[in-house]
Formats: sequence, C-alpha cells, structure tokens
Amino acid sequence: MDNSRVEILLIEDNPYEAELALRSLKKNNIANTIVHIDDGAEALDYIFCRGKYAGNTTIHSPKLILLDLNLPKVDGLEILKQIKSDDKTCMIPVVVLTSSKEERDIVDSYRLGVNSYIVKPVNFESFSKAMSDLKMYWLVLNQWPPL
Repeated sequence: MDNSRVEILLIEDNPYEAELALRSLKKNNIANTIVHIDDGAEALDYIFCRGKYAGNTTIHSPKLILLDLNLPKVDGLEILKQIKSDDKTCMIPVVVLTSSKEERDIVDSYRLGVNSYIVKPVNFESFSKAMSDLKMYWLVLNQWPPL
C-alpha cells in the first residue's frame, strides 16, 4: 500500500468527539493515515483539491470518509451529495458518524448514497468498539473497486 494514501478522512467539528474518534482509532492501530478536518467547506476543498489544497499532488482520495452531519459552513448532507454525485469520488465509502437519530437525517443520508449510518456511542469503550468494527469491515474485509 502507498503510505501517502489517506485511509480515513474524519470530518468532525466537535473537538471532544473528534478527540474521542482519534483516540479510538489510535487504540485500534489505524491512526497513522488519518486526516481530521473540522469544517464542511474545508472538507470539500480537501476532497476535491480546491482552495488551499488546489494543485496539491500529495493528496489522495481517502479509502473511507467518516462524516458528521452537523458541521459549520457546509453540512454533512451537502458534502455527501457532492461526493456521491462526482465521478471521481462517488465510489469512496462514506460512513455517517453522527449524534442524530432523526429519521429524516437517516433517510436523506441513504437517499444521497451513504454506505452506512452510525449513531455515535456516548462512552469511550463503546466508541472504541465501533471504531474497531469500522476498521475491520471497511479497511480489511471490504473489497475495493480499482480507483
């Protein structure tokens, strides 16, 4: 595997929840190729190599995007819509990882093409288990299409 390849892009604005996710990923030995972005507009710039990421040839499409829905500037549903409607990014698996249990958010996410919808566990052990399961499925078991 190319070591410069970002395996996980974490898009999360809550510092506590981002730290919880990063600690959980580290605990499960998958934190060495993760990028964390806390703003929806910047996440889109990163994914599509725009703005401060324009012309950056070191950025590669992530193997997995963990996406919160409630983000500043551009919300998670709009990010999901743009990812899934672009030929270059539509096959990147996106897992919504959010505190929202709202039926509308779940339905809208699946209509826009989300690969999985997970409500964030509240304690560290449960969150860590969820991260371990995500790693096992999306980064080990899942078969990737050629990109």
